[in-house]
Amino acid sequence: MSWRTIVISKRAKLDLQLGYMVVRGDEVTKIVLSEIGTLLIESTAVSLTTGLLAELAKRKVKVIFCDEKRNPSSEIVSYYGSHDTSNKVRKQIAWKQKTKEAVWTEIVSEKIRKQKELLTLRRKDEAELLGQYLTEITWNDGTNREGHAAKVYFNALFGMDFTRTEDSYINAGLNYGYSILLSTFAREIVANGYITQLGLFHDNMFNKFNLASDMMEPFRILVDQQVIQMMPTKLEKEEKMQLVNILNQEVQIDGKIQYVNNAIKIYCRSVFDALNEDDSALLRFYRIEL
Repeated sequence: MSWRTIVISKRAKLDLQLGYMVVRGDEVTKIVLSEIGTLLIESTAVSLTTGLLAELAKRKVKVIFCDEKRNPSSEIVSYYGSHDTSNKVRKQIAWKQKTKEAVWTEIVSEKIRKQKELLTLRRKDEAELLGQYLTEITWNDGTNREGHAAKVYFNALFGMDFTRTEDSYINAGLNYGYSILLSTFAREIVANGYITQLGLFHDNMFNKFNLASDMMEPFRILVDQQVIQMMPTKLEKEEKMQLVNILNQEVQIDGKIQYVNNAIKIYCRSVFDALNEDDSALLRFYRIEL
């Protein structure tokens, strides 16, 4: 099972050689392709061979490219992630609206539950209010408890003057971490044969990753937790590596300890099972000692 997140931050040439990705920079390093889950190309001074890119796509490795400011700007998404992609897409289109709403209700509830856990850890009184919101969630979150909880949650963590739209290093850190999560979820959705455009709740015609945006919601807490610990006053290599390393943290899911990268795989498959079997009880969420 792939588990490594590889970050290339300096000038280098990457090519393919007998099942290895060869990194030719100041030194030559070989990395077994089967171990790579995500490849983050942080420097614009990196060149890759098409042979390597084709093999990475075949092995369902998520490749993320950064811009001149070293922020994620694009990624490779395979046309087909599974041998039966056509059948999976037909199933996706046929998912019942009632089932999608049931799954979304569970996802939103889990997101607020984890927000409450972090506020409790930080000894914030607002945790009690989020607990109240949990009891008030209606079908498909018709009363938008998620939106109310988000405002209370972020103000409790970062101050009453904080907004998610302001230009700050805190928001830059959150956005960077969320983009890594979004890419990881998009990879897993495609790897399972589904398409990212058709979501459960998110339905923006300009968003290519509606389904990934839906499914990642309970995992955002991992980024929030890391950013609140860092309280960044800059966002450079060290800070970004801490955020990328979230994928290598350990969590508990389905009774076992897993890296976050693998927990995402397990969770995604449980979402697809729940949607295909019309049973939201099949969902498997992760647990973490905050």
